[in-house]
Amino acid sequence: MLRSFIAAATIAFAAPALADIKPYPATFTAENVATNGTTLHVRVGGSGPTVVLLHGYGETGDMWVPLAAELARDHRVIVPDLRGMGLSEKPTTGYDKKNEAQDIAGVLDALKADKVDVVAHDIGNMVGYAFAAQYPDRTTKLVLMDAPLPGIGPWDEILKSPLLWHFRFGGPDMERLVAGRERIYLDRFWNEFSADPTKWNEASRQHYAKLYAQPGAMRAGFAQFAAFDQDVIDNQGFLKQGKLRMPVLAVGGEKSFGPTMAVVARAAADNVTEVVIPASGHWLMEEQPEATVKAIRSFLDTE
Repeated sequence: MLRSFIAAATIAFAAPALADIKPYPATFTAENVATNGTTLHVRVGGSGPTVVLLHGYGETGDMWVPLAAELARDHRVIVPDLRGMGLSEKPTTGYDKKNEAQDIAGVLDALKADKVDVVAHDIGNMVGYAFAAQYPDRTTKLVLMDAPLPGIGPWDEILKSPLLWHFRFGGPDMERLVAGRERIYLDRFWNEFSADPTKWNEASRQHYAKLYAQPGAMRAGFAQFAAFDQDVIDNQGFLKQGKLRMPVLAVGGEKSFGPTMAVVARAAADNVTEVVIPASGHWLMEEQPEATVKAIRSFLDTE
């Protein structure tokens, strides 16, 4: 699979421009990797067992800097921007999570990574589950962080929450409504899903708002949610083949999904460990990075 190498020794060029945003360590490199009919922007660093970090909506792979820096001490860390998000290409189709998981499989093939741990948050959860369900022999461990899985466990009850109005918000008119107002739209998620909105600093807000203001980015974001109906069908099909067998860590923010994350995970997997991060809402890596990194590191280190 073709790869366009962007940086030979550093990804400083791709790091956030604002000083308050931590860049990836200089030991990481960045590539554009052709996969499954699109191209994903991917950061790679470290050596050892491979771990893949999958971000969610309202962020990009930049969210993982503290965890990536820690894991790179003894892991090979691969951090893509998902299809349509961040610096990845923004095709018009392909946003069902079964297909996005195939994007990730293609990236791993190109980088010659076979078996991997998968750490995921938000939309990344859905891609991570679809990856583990399609490629169970490649997935050694799976971390799911503070988001539901379409069609699995209490999905129908979760959908009733008025906070999740954005699951059905999208389309051309909505794109026009938010054009030039991406920051206003995203601030609502960063504020309402946080235990403490001040954990989202101004530099981070500006950084992500700029990325989501790129041509096609909001359309691609809406497409992530519009694909949920297909994701339900696909996930229920995966479940018919049996629950996941690899160890799964379910991480919920105390002021967000909390123990419900483990309820969701146990509906999808047999071997689930539950962790609730105190004093955190949905944005675990922004609100409680040290506790979150510690929980993930402990799980990945367990034999």
